[in-house]
Amino acid sequence: MSIPGVTMPDRQARARLVHGAVPQAPPLVLEGVTMRFPGVLALDRVSLALHGGEVHGLMGENGAGKSTLLKVLSGVYRPDSGRILLAGVAQQAWGPGIALRAGIAVIYQELHLVPELSVAENLLLGQLPHRWGVIDRKRLLERALEGLRRLGEELDPARKVKHLSIGQRQMVEIGKALSRDARVIAFDEPTSSLSSREVGRLMEIVRALRQQGRAVVYVSHRMEEIDALCDRVTVFRDGRHVAAFDTLQNLDRDRLVRAMVGRSIKDIYGYRPRARGPVRLEVEAVTGRGLKAPASFRAHSGEILGFFGLVGAGRSELMKVVYGGEPAASGSMRLDGCALRLRSPAAAIRRGIGLCPEDRKHEGIVPLASVADNLNISCRRHQARLGLTLDRRREADRAGVYVRQLGIKTPDVHTAIGNLSGGNQQKVVLARWLAEKIEVFLMDEPTRGIDIGARSEIYQLLYQLAEAGKTVIVVSSDLAEVIGISDRIMVMREGCIVGEVLKQDATPDRLLRLALPQ
Repeated sequence: MSIPGVTMPDRQARARLVHGAVPQAPPLVLEGVTMRFPGVLALDRVSLALHGGEVHGLMGENGAGKSTLLKVLSGVYRPDSGRILLAGVAQQAWGPGIALRAGIAVIYQELHLVPELSVAENLLLGQLPHRWGVIDRKRLLERALEGLRRLGEELDPARKVKHLSIGQRQMVEIGKALSRDARVIAFDEPTSSLSSREVGRLMEIVRALRQQGRAVVYVSHRMEEIDALCDRVTVFRDGRHVAAFDTLQNLDRDRLVRAMVGRSIKDIYGYRPRARGPVRLEVEAVTGRGLKAPASFRAHSGEILGFFGLVGAGRSELMKVVYGGEPAASGSMRLDGCALRLRSPAAAIRRGIGLCPEDRKHEGIVPLASVADNLNISCRRHQARLGLTLDRRREADRAGVYVRQLGIKTPDVHTAIGNLSGGNQQKVVLARWLAEKIEVFLMDEPTRGIDIGARSEIYQLLYQLAEAGKTVIVVSSDLAEVIGISDRIMVMREGCIVGEVLKQDATPDRLLRLALPQ
């Protein structure tokens, strides 16, 4: 590990560290914490102890209360009842300043950095060194370099954060927490947008933080990460603490899923075979940005065609070419036997092709707009009065129909979509294309950042689309997912399609052998 002076303990050593003979008050304890919002009981008498030298996993469906708990930890929310204890001492007041001074840091999925400032300025934001009332640039760079060395990161401290990758930005966020000597560090879905290399690097950092004696909270939907990193796991459901597991004693994944969603992991994918129709979409020798060789494939009506590959394999780039978001440099496409010449996404939509993008929050929705606005944003051109003014009542009625049909959980159709869970946001994007009468659904990482229960609901919607004769193309870096729901799988590597695997022949080993660089 690149943090100096730190070695990784084995699981037995971790057990001695966590359950050592010398009792110490945990750095942070919640006792009977309750948090209410209008019409919602977000946390219901939750108790939780966070110990130094331990990684404590939090799991649960979206809306289970995990995010609310993190905001209580960071002081953003003050609980309606219950107690918060720091090193055994009950706190009479609670807020962001108190949590910060107590050494509590939360690294949210949406990183809180200032893009226009440098790495050094973000690392020491709020504690910039001054001399004679002016920022001491020399001392700033020295302290930033010291912090980056502790993380093992080779970053230019003068570089603006906006030019960094997501993984590098996350390292800056961690460095910011360490610069304040945070003793409790919480990670909220930290790997949702990282490459496999960046995931490995983050896991090294988390293990090192544990070895340094810090208390780490790790929120994730990915069971393989929970199993690899966490000493204990707490499961939330409907705002309640419903189960706890000790991963040092071999975590039973099926019991974990049952605690989260009330059913077995074997039921999550629920694959439904169906008859395949004629070829609907034909892509022949297409090239474009991010594609290093001509790409060719065929997708049938009534079929779920999977695309698997590692980060950077060119899957999303290919989907954007099919959708008209990127121009095709060469090659041809046909839809139901007719030539496709797409110059824009609008042209693709008119021809019956819709994309649910990988980056849902930035490319798929307008977070501050309502559910109704997001659902109707494409098809409203058909119903605008005289082609000029919007029929708000008709749009609300249409949104209400799809909210009920797809089981979208929202207080009403006028709620900002950014307030919904990831799974419900994805359902709204799907509803947008259902309202548009789309025939080819391009689903790029459709369950990224979505909990297990909501994933199952998304899969059932995809099966329904295929059973209705639609063509569904699913891009996924999740091996279990792409094998679990696809009828056929195309494998991509370094911008090229390198193989096709039928469902009955699909195994993780076979797909990975194709996907890994040769």
